[in-house]
Amino acid sequence: MTDSRRLVDKLWSYCNVLRDDGVGVIEYTEQLTYLLFLKMAHERATRRLNPQQIVPPEYSWQKLLDAEGTELELTYTEILVGLAQQPGTLGTIFRKAQNRIQDPAKLKRLIVDLIDQENWSASGTDLKGDAYEELLSKGASDKGSGAGQYFTPRELIRAMVDVVDPQPSDTVVDPACGTGGFLLVAHEYASCEAASLTPTQRKHLRDEFVTGYELVDGTARLAAMNLLLHGIGTPSGDSLIQVRDALIADPGQRWSVVLTNPPFGRKSSITTVGADGRAVREDRDIERQDFVVTTSNKQLNFLQHIMT
Repeated sequence: MTDSRRLVDKLWSYCNVLRDDGVGVIEYTEQLTYLLFLKMAHERATRRLNPQQIVPPEYSWQKLLDAEGTELELTYTEILVGLAQQPGTLGTIFRKAQNRIQDPAKLKRLIVDLIDQENWSASGTDLKGDAYEELLSKGASDKGSGAGQYFTPRELIRAMVDVVDPQPSDTVVDPACGTGGFLLVAHEYASCEAASLTPTQRKHLRDEFVTGYELVDGTARLAAMNLLLHGIGTPSGDSLIQVRDALIADPGQRWSVVLTNPPFGRKSSITTVGADGRAVREDRDIERQDFVVTTSNKQLNFLQHIMT
C-alpha cells in the first residue's frame, strides 16, 4: 500500500464515523482543510531552521491541543472566526468557516489522533497533495454530497492540458475553477522540467502561473488548499483563488492560457427576498462593455468572457 493510499484510508475512515452525526463528505473535507492548515502552520512556526509565523499566536494549533470539551468547541470557533478576517490565502481558506463537528470528543480525536500524528510539512507535496485530491474525488463520487459538479474527471483535464501545452512562462486562468483541477494539472505539466528552470522562473510557477475564480465559498477554500498542498502559492501570500463571479465584470487582467469546464445549462440569476420573506430567483442579463451580446445565457457569457 502506498503512503498516499494509507493516508487517504486513515482520513476516510474517520469520515464514516462522523456521518452518523450528519457530517457529509464535503463538510468533513472542509474541517480537514481548516485543521490541516493550522497544523502545517504550527510545523512551520516551530521548525528549527527559518521558522515562519503564518497564523497569529492567538489562533495557534497548540490552543486546540490544550483545550477539552466545551472549551475546545469555543476555541475552535474563535480560531475560525478570527482567521476568516485575515487577508490573502488565510482569508480565502477560512472565509465564512464554521465548525460542523458538534461532538467535542470526536473533534478532539480528529485533532489528536489523525492530524497531529502526521508531520505534514515533512511529507512531500505529492503525498499530501495526492491524498487530498483523493478525498476530493471521493467526495465528488458521493451521490449525496452534490460535489460532483465542481470536480472535472482528471483524465479529461489531462487530455485538454496535453493539447493546450502550457509552458512555464505562461499564465493560466480558470474562471470557474471548482476544486482547482485544471490549475493543478497545468502546473504539473509546466513543471516537468523544473530542474532546468531559473529561480525566477520557479517563483513565477509557484506564485503567478495560475489564477482561479470560484463563486462558492466552500469550493474556493478546497481549491486554495488543494493548490497549497501541491506546493502552489504560499500560506502567507496573496490568494491564487478569487472568491467571486468571474462574469460580473472585466477582471482587468489578461492571461495567456484559459482552461475551464464552466457550468453549462444554466442562466445567470439573482435571488431577492420579498416582503413576505420568500426568496425569488430572477434571470439576470450580464452587461459588459467587452461583451458582444447582453444575455442571461451562462454558457454564452462564459464563452464571451474567455474570448475577451
